[in-house]
Amino acid sequence: MASEDDYTAEPFLPEDPEKATLTALRRAAAGCQGCPLYRDATQTVFGAGKATAHVMLVGEQPGDQEDRQGRPFVGPAGKLLDRALAEAGIDPDDTYVTNAVKHFKFTQAEPKKRRIHKAPSLREMTACAPWLAAELALVEPELIVVLGATAGKALLGSSFKVTQVRGTVLEEEIHGRPERLVPTVHPSSVLRADDREAAFQGLVSDLKVAARVLA
Repeated sequence: MASEDDYTAEPFLPEDPEKATLTALRRAAAGCQGCPLYRDATQTVFGAGKATAHVMLVGEQPGDQEDRQGRPFVGPAGKLLDRALAEAGIDPDDTYVTNAVKHFKFTQAEPKKRRIHKAPSLREMTACAPWLAAELALVEPELIVVLGATAGKALLGSSFKVTQVRGTVLEEEIHGRPERLVPTVHPSSVLRADDREAAFQGLVSDLKVAARVLA
């Protein structure tokens, strides 16, 4: 079995990913075995949305429902995100949604027990980075909305702390391209919050910053 240092999706990308279509990338990603996460996941969950979208939303990894359905942000967190986007004035139809890691990582006490989300490791995020880089190159978003700490670390490095920069506009070079980013919390954290309404309004407030950038 390959060591963690050998984890990479690179061999599974199309020959020239920047000239591929999103459909071709999605098809290629379905066969990705760049790290061991593919073994237990139901399927690869690639990004979804228009190639001409002005906003790219980047989360952590698929959840249970996303893994079963093969589409990102279709579970409870995705529904909450759609509501927050609408309240902030961002058209969901003008977004491309994806995750830093394309396979569901989980723990499970017994085969028929509930699958519990487990955060991906830095090596797993790094292994999956070529897919995200290819998505960015094709979509060329005007703005990236970073959803949570894991997505932030995947894009901006291991020192990223969402609590320090949420709701601000960052200008950084990502995969060799200048990008504007607005970090915020992952919508799943809103669902876990003691004061869910306050947490939701905090997410909306951050997304309104993104909306003003796009205006």
